[in-house]
Amino acid sequence: MDTVLTNAKEKMNKSISALTSTLNSIRAGRANAAVLDPIRVDYWGTPTPINQMAQITVAEARILVIQPWDKSALKLIEKAIQASDLGINPQNDGTVLRLAFPPLTEERRKMLTKDIKNEAESSKVAVRNIRRDAIEKLKALKKNGELTEDDLKDAEKEAQKLTDDFVKQIDSIAAKKEEEIMTI
Repeated sequence: MDTVLTNAKEKMNKSISALTSTLNSIRAGRANAAVLDPIRVDYWGTPTPINQMAQITVAEARILVIQPWDKSALKLIEKAIQASDLGINPQNDGTVLRLAFPPLTEERRKMLTKDIKNEAESSKVAVRNIRRDAIEKLKALKKNGELTEDDLKDAEKEAQKLTDDFVKQIDSIAAKKEEEIMTI
């Protein structure tokens, strides 16, 4: 019984981590190296993350500087950024790339807020699915005679409490990101 709930908790934590990672990659008008995480550069035939090919620094509040360790990769990184859906055209000075993040318009902020809500809802669905799977496993244990009826009810309550806690966490994370977007 405890292992079922422990596994469920681990999976729910992974859902929170995935949500946090996804929300960090949303461009919020402020320079943040995490927006480059989904972009892969075809480097010597291998899709490589930019952060493994270059030093990424925040020069100013709205400017990211990408300095590749291999100068020949500069053009490759530039092309990968242009081909991505980032919506920013890098400025190449021959040694580094600069990404200037424009301020967000009100319309763009509202779109990003909708995206955040959708991501949060997807995470909540994932957490609820994990709860459902855990309860099914617990019912199977009861059917096999490994759990009593009272133990099953207690475990179901514990699974629901876990779910409620993680849903609150998701709401909190989403609210923070929405506030960040609306106040920039």
